Amino acid sequence: MRFVDIIEKKKENQVLTDEEIQFFIDGVTNNTIPDYQISALLMAIVFNGMNEHETAKLAQAMRDSGDVIDLSSIEGVKADKHSTGGVGDKTSLALTAMVAACGLKVAKMSGRGLGHTGGTLDKLESIEGMRIDLTDQEFKKQVNEIGLAIIGQTGDLVPADKKLYALRDVTATVDSIPLIASSIMSKKLASGSDTILLDVKYGEGAFMHRVEDAKRLAKAMIAIGKKLGKDTRAMISDMNQPLGNTIGNALEVREAVETVQGHGPEDFTELCLKAGEIMLMQGKLAKDEKQARSMLEEVIRNGKAFEKLCQMVSYQGGKVEQIKNTKLLPQAKYKTIMLSREEGYIKELKALELGILAMELGAGRATVDDNINYAVGLELKAKKGMKIKKSDEICIVYHDSPLTDQWKEKFYKAFIFSDKKVPKTPIVEDILS
Repeated sequence: MRFVDIIEKKKENQVLTDEEIQFFIDGVTNNTIPDYQISALLMAIVFNGMNEHETAKLAQAMRDSGDVIDLSSIEGVKADKHSTGGVGDKTSLALTAMVAACGLKVAKMSGRGLGHTGGTLDKLESIEGMRIDLTDQEFKKQVNEIGLAIIGQTGDLVPADKKLYALRDVTATVDSIPLIASSIMSKKLASGSDTILLDVKYGEGAFMHRVEDAKRLAKAMIAIGKKLGKDTRAMISDMNQPLGNTIGNALEVREAVETVQGHGPEDFTELCLKAGEIMLMQGKLAKDEKQARSMLEEVIRNGKAFEKLCQMVSYQGGKVEQIKNTKLLPQAKYKTIMLSREEGYIKELKALELGILAMELGAGRATVDDNINYAVGLELKAKKGMKIKKSDEICIVYHDSPLTDQWKEKFYKAFIFSDKKVPKTPIVEDILS
């Protein structure tokens, strides 16, 4: 088999066979196909796409390029959840504690952030002593005993994806639904769970700007999951403004704690409850949304969701006192209250720009080697649709060095006002299965 023939075939918009896709991924993994040929095929896929079967085979071959986690020693249904990312997305911290308190087993592997804010692991590591590097044995033991663990990726999972993503990043071939879907799903499939819930974001602060594109991506990932025997469902959620009120690692931990205690922001709480409903139905613990919602509200009300979060932190070596009293989490040197320069209804809250501003404070990484400042970030006091008067408080900025005039100007440009009332949009646009 010659790789140039495979490139030619996809260039002519023909369907690749399973053997050709396997040959491609084997060559990527074993470094037997040169980067320039891999890049040529990636570009052909961007232009001509892949059908449902090709995309599923690509995800399967990528999954099998490295270790596949065996969770069979964990009793019960093992659930996983993946978000396509966004500004202020601390969902895993609160949601997993809620569903685990209802009896679902959550064995979650998460990543670090590169860009506007930290990833789930960075947020967890703002808790003193928190271990995210459990051994396989420790990971499985913890999930069996308390139903929940969130750790960094173990073993050599999906090495083909690491190589392909690095090439896609520098050859303008990131923007392809078959390539995005197979990349995400190969990692989820290698993580060994029985069920997968995908939170696919759309909007200004998301990878997919249009809801139609988010749905196309979600459907592609669901099809992969189904073809490979996993109960895979997706919700399409709004990222046209930051999720919740906080952007920044320790601030988001605090907000997650408040949410599992029943006094989190309305939009973030609703997203967690909607996601929890789906996960409990996937795990066969609830027969419908109504029963699942009731179960989730009960564990919030009786304190079991908060207890589960504390239990996970304790098991992973974290300082539980920081969860019980969030004032003990890392604190910034300075707090600056930003007052509105305008009045009217907030029409837009530019999520990506606010995320970048948080990164400039130190809450995210511009490069892989950057250190994160866990204490800094933004706490929004105004969200889309709210009526604001001049000099109203719209944000608290937590920072360790003085704010520049340039930073402040960029901050104010992230708020767009209207003199007309702005209708609210639902946080969850659709649920697909």
